[in-house]
Amino acid sequence: MKIYFACSITGGREYEANYQAITRFLLDTGHEVPTAHLAESNILEVEQVVIPSDVYARDVDWILTSDILIAEVSVPSHGVGYEIGFALNAGKPVLCLHDAGRKVSKMIIGNPHPLLKIKAYDNISQTFKEINEFVKIVTKSS
Repeated sequence: MKIYFACSITGGREYEANYQAITRFLLDTGHEVPTAHLAESNILEVEQVVIPSDVYARDVDWILTSDILIAEVSVPSHGVGYEIGFALNAGKPVLCLHDAGRKVSKMIIGNPHPLLKIKAYDNISQTFKEINEFVKIVTKSS
């Protein structure tokens, strides 16, 4: 399955270790993750040289050609919020994961869209269980 992984880049990187664990899990379980590089520690330097219009075109293409979007939303991010809305509007199932101790935007948790699932986690291994469950549900319904 092709999975677009969304996470905060310029909004803050305090959950970077979680981003890396999630992308590593997705890749290790055989999924294609075009955005896996966004979890890497050097992402700010890598993306600095890409012009905004190219980032937009690339990311929109990746969302449209992915089967689902998984977002780690513990750190507020304009880009991640936009990607979630864009994916839902394109008919893509979306799983939002967040640290149970963090508040998440009411625009995310209050969204009743049937393709949107929001799951809190206490530890990173919980996210793997939530991802497997989400993929199983999405696969059954397609």
